[in-house]
Amino acid sequence: MDYRKTNAPVTTVTRDLMKLCEDTGNIYETVAIIGKRANQISVEIKNDLSKKLAEFASYNDNLEEVFENREQIEISRYYEKLPKPTLIATQEYIEGKIYYRNPAKEKEKQLS
Repeated sequence: MDYRKTNAPVTTVTRDLMKLCEDTGNIYETVAIIGKRANQISVEIKNDLSKKLAEFASYNDNLEEVFENREQIEISRYYEKLPKPTLIATQEYIEGKIYYRNPAKEKEKQLS
């Protein structure tokens, strides 16, 4: 997924908590959903960054030689400018792009 194309803000935005918890009815459940998605996004971004940086890695054992690789610097800057995973996850939640379910609530409905 290209996280640059997301319309998540790059900086912190004040949100209406009551509007965020309309779907679940519980702000803590909403925060847990967003937090779990943010962790998934963070892992994906970290894996992508590691793969791209590994392509330019030099395996020299000479510690005296300081090696500056422009490609690695540019890749790192790109990932630094991306919105934070929590902001991306919150935007996805607001747009309804996150699938979630609560097995406890489903079981409760079946018993009723």
